[in-house]
Amino acid sequence: MYGKSIMVDEINSMLSRTVSQYIRENKLQVVGDPVPDRELAGAIDWDNQTDFAFSYTLGLASEFDIDFSDLPSVTQYEIQAGEAEIDSTIADLRQRFHSHSHGDEVADGDTIYGELKQVSSPEGGESESAENASADLFSAKTAFPMNQMAEEAKGQFIGAKKGDVVTFVLEHAFPDEKARATATGVKKEEAADLTGEFTFEIDDITRHEPAELNQEFFDKVLGAGAVENEEQLRQKVAEIVRGNYSREANQLLRLDIEKTLIDSTPILLPDEFLKNWLLEVNEGKFTPEQVEEQYDDFTKSVKLQLIKNKIAEQADIKVDDDEVLAVTREMVREQFGFMGGENEEMNQTIDRIARNYLMDEKNNGQNYSSTYNRVYDDKVIGYAKTQMTMVTQEITVDEFKALVENR
Repeated sequence: MYGKSIMVDEINSMLSRTVSQYIRENKLQVVGDPVPDRELAGAIDWDNQTDFAFSYTLGLASEFDIDFSDLPSVTQYEIQAGEAEIDSTIADLRQRFHSHSHGDEVADGDTIYGELKQVSSPEGGESESAENASADLFSAKTAFPMNQMAEEAKGQFIGAKKGDVVTFVLEHAFPDEKARATATGVKKEEAADLTGEFTFEIDDITRHEPAELNQEFFDKVLGAGAVENEEQLRQKVAEIVRGNYSREANQLLRLDIEKTLIDSTPILLPDEFLKNWLLEVNEGKFTPEQVEEQYDDFTKSVKLQLIKNKIAEQADIKVDDDEVLAVTREMVREQFGFMGGENEEMNQTIDRIARNYLMDEKNNGQNYSSTYNRVYDDKVIGYAKTQMTMVTQEITVDEFKALVENR
């Protein structure tokens, strides 16, 4: 009853192992997957044959070598915080740690508190009686954030004082339904129906005052006693700005290293094989035209992976389970805000979360694979960085932003 199906399963398993072993032993630069000769396999008589022959087509890339001494230099950018960037950052911090004050007249950016009353019904008609009108028209105590109000409507409010009553059209002042919901205090879906003429009687005017440059502000921003004057604050802010852009600078360096490796390493690929393989493996998800359109980007990723594998082979780079687990633990710490230290219970919790993440069976081991690949790539790029010529160049934040945009 089961002999034939068991035999087919076992032969398929043998085939997979044999083909993989053949590729490894012969150190073949295989791209794509081995493609079986389906016509030959389909002609097998599983009931009567005792010997079986199978044929595979392999897509092979050309042989190549990586000689770091022949590669051009790569620029490593060091972001410098200019005076304008420091001023802008401090201004943002002063706004973030603002204080509140009460104004005599409404100014742009203020929040005004008072009573909002609907003058006419949404259709613009009058109710049959004053009693009905009072029952149907909207009225509420609320707050208007001036920064959410339409520019053309602000003129009716700016300069108004406490006790003043402003008459306006609600949907003109707050055309965005989300802002209208905030201004009226109702749900967004209900705010869409609130239209027409309204009055707003101003009870209070509050505004944000930027924090003063004093010790209280310094301590709030950087911690108690970290700096004692504005000059020290500016030095710390410059360090923070450089740190904030270090990740982006490292990412750009990584991309430039990868681009240099691809551009400087000639590799020929079996284009016709790869295009046919892409069509087959994606099972009708892409047309030949779409494959052709995206083929250049695909080949760059294929060449880059071949180059990384060659570097790993030359440098004997390997990744073990402990390294994958260590990176995952660090990811858990960052994601949940766990601090490092000697707290054994905390460390056990982090370890348990990390292991559960890597062993999650719902995504067929993808968490482990993606983390492994990230560690592998980091080690390869890190090694390449030590072998290639790096040229350090100082650059301002604005220059760096323009550089990234042009890339």
